[in-house]
Amino acid sequence: MLKNSVHLWLKKSLEDPIVKILTKNSHLTKTQLETLLIDVLAENIAGKPLKYDEKARLRLTKAKISRGAFNRTLRQAQGNVIKAIYTVLLLGYLGIFESTVLDQYIEISNKLQEYIEAHKSLSKKADQSGEQIKFLKMLREELESSLRTLSNPSEGLS
Repeated sequence: MLKNSVHLWLKKSLEDPIVKILTKNSHLTKTQLETLLIDVLAENIAGKPLKYDEKARLRLTKAKISRGAFNRTLRQAQGNVIKAIYTVLLLGYLGIFESTVLDQYIEISNKLQEYIEAHKSLSKKADQSGEQIKFLKMLREELESSLRTLSNPSEGLS
């Protein structure tokens, strides 16, 4: 039961078009992201602490993953996340954020937050109007387009 719930949640998350674009342009591989998601969020779904061999069995792969392989992938993912955070800290320290170079990334970050809030709000409502669903779809498509544009090095930091 737990494995099915986690797999359904992982597939839904990893197949999300925005997650795909963000993952493609991040320092995380799909496997590292999957492993990180399992490590961080699977216990919430399980409602109890999980051992690493249990977490390893939650991966989407059909092949059996050892606890050691799971932990190795997890360490790689965590290292990549830490490096990304340090990159952001470095850019802030050097004053890059104070220039207009990153304005388009800040705008997309705000749009992502707006999308998340709209999605949460719509999920809580029993009566979902066509207008709300249409707005959410339009916002998602706009985000996807903007993310694709920003992931192009010639369009990005310029």
